[in-house]
Amino acid sequence: MKFCVLGSGSKGNATYVEAGGRALLIDAGFSGREISQRLERVGASMARVEGILLTHEHNDHIQGAGVLSRKYKTALLANQATFQAAGPRLGKVAMFQPFQTGEKFTFAGFSIHPFATSHDTAEPVGFVIEHQGLTLGFCTDTGMVSRLLQQRLAGCHGLVLECNHDLQMLAAGPYPLHLQQRVRSRQGHLANNDAARFLGDLLHAHLQHVVLAHLSETNNQPELALEAVTGFLATTKNGFPLPEISLSWQKSPGVMVQLCPS
Repeated sequence: MKFCVLGSGSKGNATYVEAGGRALLIDAGFSGREISQRLERVGASMARVEGILLTHEHNDHIQGAGVLSRKYKTALLANQATFQAAGPRLGKVAMFQPFQTGEKFTFAGFSIHPFATSHDTAEPVGFVIEHQGLTLGFCTDTGMVSRLLQQRLAGCHGLVLECNHDLQMLAAGPYPLHLQQRVRSRQGHLANNDAARFLGDLLHAHLQHVVLAHLSETNNQPELALEAVTGFLATTKNGFPLPEISLSWQKSPGVMVQLCPS
């Protein structure tokens, strides 16, 4: 299995997942043209993508979903609440396949388990995606770490995890108080230190790679996110080998990560 965060942040989000010659997108928050170009830059193609999984209905996660579905006859997969909330912004789609949050389903050779997250949308989700024993956990846009998140993401070989803001930068930055409160709320976004502690709880012997995602361009810096996570893990690894950690970017794709059987 391999995956690449094509872009992540408040201006657009999309992640490519491939295994066995078949592929998915998680979210499509850029224009259809931009997503296609970013796929080409990492050696992939929209023509291979069989389904677009939606985490929630905010525009930075759905902007290109309808266009891509129509152009490439690609299925759109979401829970009913997200699909209805997205409404006319999606337009007509080639095929809509609903799923139930909390219930596993299979699609395009993948086993997919959507789980509830905490964000200010209708019914936000993250995903655990499995193929032939390899698992990728995907969790962004959540304001809190719940026991459910810990259970679902335990044991994954790869993780895409939100690391949105530095608390001091947020407090001293340009956001008005009400927006700061929204970001810090239980339905907002994870701070660097929250993500670090969460990842510390998720460490295990077979975790290979973690991508830190959805970094705020206003309230975070890449070096702060990396320092918070790597510094915390260095003191709490409990004998486990540390996974490789990389960053996602807003303006360009990150690395194409290859997960291998243990």
